[in-house]
Amino acid sequence: MQARVRTVAFQGIDVLPVDVQVMIAPGNIAFAMVGLADKAVGESRERVRAALRALGLALPPQRLTVNLSPADLAKEGSHYDLPIALGVLAAMGVIGKESLAGYVALGELALDGTLSRVPGVLPAAIYASSVGRGLVCPAACGGEAAWAGLGAAANDEERPSVLAAPSLLALINHLRGQQTLPPPQAQLAEDSASYPDIAEIKGQETAKRVLEVAAAGGHNLLMIGPPGSGKSMLAQRLPGLLPPLQPDEALEASMVRSLAGDLGDGKLSKTRRFRDPHHSATLQALIGGGARARPGEVSLAHHGVLFLDELPEFSGIR
Repeated sequence: MQARVRTVAFQGIDVLPVDVQVMIAPGNIAFAMVGLADKAVGESRERVRAALRALGLALPPQRLTVNLSPADLAKEGSHYDLPIALGVLAAMGVIGKESLAGYVALGELALDGTLSRVPGVLPAAIYASSVGRGLVCPAACGGEAAWAGLGAAANDEERPSVLAAPSLLALINHLRGQQTLPPPQAQLAEDSASYPDIAEIKGQETAKRVLEVAAAGGHNLLMIGPPGSGKSMLAQRLPGLLPPLQPDEALEASMVRSLAGDLGDGKLSKTRRFRDPHHSATLQALIGGGARARPGEVSLAHHGVLFLDELPEFSGIR
């Protein structure tokens, strides 16, 4: 018995397709995971086993093999839990294999079968939309996924949709036609952020004029002066001079924040971010990277303001 489910891997902001292949065959009882999986992916065996037990199901007493293809691509993160569980259920015959053919799935499983939020849902939804597929994700990420244009027309059967499920049981019931998951709604955050007003600065007319020119033209700005001359005070007022993000800019900035797991409740914001890292921040914290590449301060300031106070003191800038 075989089944396959589509999911994705992340390399920075790039989304790469991954095919989760599940086979149940006679042999010694085992649950093998192959395909260059990291520790978090390997531990999904126990999360899947516990989630199925919570639903009253048990793995068959046979050899179960999960292959994450392409095998030479590193797989990282807990979002593989849901596609692995769906592949196992399809191979067991609990759900139909054809019901998963048009979807990309990602999500983390709790031991009781509920689905938890995972980073990167917005880029994954945009990728799924670009290849003509729907998206299966946790309910907590449904509003985020809806911004990709999926599920906007719940009554349009020809349009890929978002299945945002609160639990594995609810998703199984939907795929079997026993209940209907409501389509998630894309929402804007209520931007209540208020930045200091440049009108509060008395004097400094030349500096304020330069700040306005930089804001109008999108220029970089280097401020040099003795301590106490008002450099930080001026920089903190720069975001207040910038217009709200345009829809396409808000989507780009939100994609980066989604990969960083910083999108909160999945609502997009039109407020420009002001990032002010300390000069003791490492190079990886500034530009991103690490064993599992994550956005750094430079990326998180996309379409916003990156303020590097005490610029010569940063370890990565010499």
